[in-house]
Amino acid sequence: MATSTPISPATTPSRTISKLGIAAVIVTVVLWASAFVGIRAVGPSFSPGSLTLGRLVVAAVALGIVALPRLKRWPKGREWLPIVAYGVMWFAGYNLALNAAEHMLDAGTSAMLINVSPILIAVLAGVILKEGFPRWLIIGSLVAFGGVALIALGSGQRSTADVAGVLLCLLAAVLAAVSVIVQKPVLRKFSAAQATWFGIMVGAVCCLPWAGQLVAEVQAAPLPATLGLVYLGIFPTAIAFTTWAYALSLIEAGKLAATTYLVPGATILISWAVLKEIPTIWGLVGGVICLVGVGLTRRRSR
Repeated sequence: MATSTPISPATTPSRTISKLGIAAVIVTVVLWASAFVGIRAVGPSFSPGSLTLGRLVVAAVALGIVALPRLKRWPKGREWLPIVAYGVMWFAGYNLALNAAEHMLDAGTSAMLINVSPILIAVLAGVILKEGFPRWLIIGSLVAFGGVALIALGSGQRSTADVAGVLLCLLAAVLAAVSVIVQKPVLRKFSAAQATWFGIMVGAVCCLPWAGQLVAEVQAAPLPATLGLVYLGIFPTAIAFTTWAYALSLIEAGKLAATTYLVPGATILISWAVLKEIPTIWGLVGGVICLVGVGLTRRRSR
């Protein structure tokens, strides 16, 4: 995996960094979009907790093969604090919330709700990482949250279970946004693959209570579902989280988050092709409003 080798921005030509960064972003967007569909596909065979643990175990093994041979030192003392934080919030909490939400919502709607995360990242990056806090960020955020409210309203008219799914997606978005901010300083000391592997291991430890359930469900699951679990562990987790971390080490958090605006559209296309799922009109309209809002956040104030 090309992103496993740490490359120093200080010694690498900017043109090379740009190409590698763009490639990392493209890989991340496509694989994360496929994850929403994959979770829906294997959902009938795996509960949220066991799916999260299984995905992290597969990712830990796959990524460990690449990251560990190049690991020169382990984190020490306070260096573990941010790693534990994003390991618990992102790799454990985010995945648990998303897996549970997709038992109630279709893949496209889930992806659009998670798309609130880039707005939150931009806000947090502006305040905490000092990347700027422009006026259009506030305007776009209000518009995007209006879209989320519309999706929630439409879901509520169908069933209370859908409302729970919406809330779980929003929780996942918050956990992801905070984790990105926490992870960025870690990438100054460790490579993208290593920082990702540390977080995966922390998340896997958090999900150990579901180990027995995972064993039982793997034994009962059909082969395609088990292969889907392996896919989720290797591609959207081990590879995509590493390419994201690599891009994050090169690009400002707020700007990088904007690229994930492409995930919902890609998810809807993949979901339509694979699962024959089409979001409701509420989800489509609300999703478009969300995208308009996040698009406004990218405008520059004069």
